[in-house]
Amino acid sequence: MADILLVHGSCHGAWCWRDLTPALAARGHFVRAIDLPGHRDDRAPETVTLDETCRAVADHITPETIVLGHSWAGFPITGAVAYARPRALIYLCAYVPVSGLSLIDMRKAGPRQTIGDAAVKSDDGHSYTIRPNAAPELFYHDCPPEAVSFALEHLCAQPIPPQATPLTVPSAWAELPKAYIRCTQDRTIPPEYQSSMCADWPQKDVHMLESSHSPFLSQPGPLAELVDQIALPFTR
Repeated sequence: MADILLVHGSCHGAWCWRDLTPALAARGHFVRAIDLPGHRDDRAPETVTLDETCRAVADHITPETIVLGHSWAGFPITGAVAYARPRALIYLCAYVPVSGLSLIDMRKAGPRQTIGDAAVKSDDGHSYTIRPNAAPELFYHDCPPEAVSFALEHLCAQPIPPQATPLTVPSAWAELPKAYIRCTQDRTIPPEYQSSMCADWPQKDVHMLESSHSPFLSQPGPLAELVDQIALPFTR
């Protein structure tokens, strides 16, 4: 059994793990999910910082915790290592930060741009949302209709300041066990970009799902099985 902390991506929240949480629990794991600052808490987005977001993840980490981060959550789960040392990290079609670059920098550096005008910046420029008519193709193209409707009801604004702030990768990060799950049908983070971000990782630590950007809704069972397999050597 592992202690697994789930950290959501942009415009999402703890709600997105609705189907994965029981699938992992059925395999004997203790599972927790959190809302990052500025998500579903009525915070003014301009007040949310990257450091605060990293600390919010660290607050839920114990030495036994395996932290799984989706998409942009690759940044805060990496930065959290400066404040708390987990058992291991799992990147689910997530950005693997490069010191000195922000999430926005890394998105722009990708081999192709996928989001385009699907992201709508707020009038004050401090947050963005995803157009509801664009989200299904971008995030959920292989998800059941009920899951898509559920997600569209819950998507929220994403604070921009944390994603515009460069991160310095903590020195302790290099020593931590970690794994990457590539999603080969991802229409948000290009699959080839995911491959390049973990190209120098041991082959045994890089895994693959034939999935969209949201396997927690499209394939919760296979994803839970894969996470279970990944977690096993980390908990011995």
